[in-house]
Amino acid sequence: GRGGNYVINTGGEKVYSEEVEEVIKSNPKARDVAVIGIPDDKWGEAVTAIVELNPGEKATEDGIREFCRGKIAGFKIPKNVVFHKVARTGHEKIMRFEMIEVALKGMGK
Repeated sequence: GRGGNYVINTGGEKVYSEEVEEVIKSNPKARDVAVIGIPDDKWGEAVTAIVELNPGEKATEDGIREFCRGKIAGFKIPKNVVFHKVARTGHEKIMRFEMIEVALKGMGK
């Protein structure tokens, strides 16, 4: 998808990656964020965040989810959070395909 048009279909709801990315990016611990959909038996796609932390920062999956609570609808809150560097092209586009691979590895799949 181009720009903000990367859509995750989760449990019949549409989630726009950029909206979730912006919320998590507003966390002072986060340096960069990529939000992708991971195929999921129950949800169709599970909202998954790859979070690159600022140097020296520590965070947990639950901490990131907690941060999102009240800022976005519950179904948009990432089901999975993986801490890893976010890959971007020279044009600052998130390399979503690579990020899906990273997320699956990080989730032990």
